Amino acid sequence: MNLKKIAELAGVSTATVSNVLNKNYHKVSDDTRKRVEDIIKETNYKPNAVARSLAKKESKIIGLAIPYLGRDEDFFTNPYNAHIVAAIEKYVRNEDYYLMLRCVGDPRDIISLLSSWNVDGALFLGVFKEEVKEIKEQIDVPMVFIDTYAPEEKIVNVGIEDYRGGYLSARYLIGKSHKNIALVTPQIGEEGVIRERYQGFYDACKECGIKFGDENLYFTDTTYKNAMEIGQNIAFSNKGITAVATMSDVVAFGVAEGLKQCGIRVPGDVSIIGFDNLPDCEFMTPKITSIAQDFDWKAKKATEYLFHIIEGDKDMVLDDRLPIQVAERQSVRDLAE
Repeated sequence: MNLKKIAELAGVSTATVSNVLNKNYHKVSDDTRKRVEDIIKETNYKPNAVARSLAKKESKIIGLAIPYLGRDEDFFTNPYNAHIVAAIEKYVRNEDYYLMLRCVGDPRDIISLLSSWNVDGALFLGVFKEEVKEIKEQIDVPMVFIDTYAPEEKIVNVGIEDYRGGYLSARYLIGKSHKNIALVTPQIGEEGVIRERYQGFYDACKECGIKFGDENLYFTDTTYKNAMEIGQNIAFSNKGITAVATMSDVVAFGVAEGLKQCGIRVPGDVSIIGFDNLPDCEFMTPKITSIAQDFDWKAKKATEYLFHIIEGDKDMVLDDRLPIQVAERQSVRDLAE
């Protein structure tokens, strides 16, 4: 079955059938539209998606780039990626579009791919400022960034108040009478998500008169295995640390396991607070207290803004950040009790 055969059965032109398929209903009568639609349904006709995209000059594909992953790395290693991708896919699907996911070491590697696939729009997850400019210069498609700090590039970005998150993390632990606190973090750059969270944490400690220096910092990538080693290092440090803050929940999970392997109880001996509030926090023992962000809100806003741009609002510029809060569970002990 093809377009020409549908037209013959309906007694209309192929252009009329094409108008019905493309929902240009103002160009056909209601009776004709119903007759064509009935034949399409009866014959189970499925139009060629590639041909339709060429004809309409749209692909119905939204590209999503997850950067800083090597060829041998699995993006599911970090549960954050899984949750944000799942939420984005839902909202893209609800618009009757398809999501094309690509993991890259360098976000600029996605440029040629997006161009060759003729995507209708693109989402970039957590890109550094220096790469945003090159991406914008070389890809002429609607795009929205997530968790990106590049205000001078006049982009549309959706994120959270990372500084507030770091600040709340420290203030929460200090409010539970902890004074000797470790922070487990990726390397801290000059700007970006990690820098904002670190700065908020540092400022809260300074504000409360809590000593916090390089000796309180432990560096790791965002993987369970390496975080577990950090937990063991903290256990053997003999620094008298009573609480550990982390930049992600998966690191909090790993640190907790590393401490446990060394006979350190959480929260009896050492308290832990995570960041992101993954659903997995509820499945841990003890349940992990975390700085909570709303994945669904972030995905909804990012896709909503992207489709606004696709529909014609090409000059949109904004930085929309969601306030966050502490999700209190069982992993932090109040030393005053």
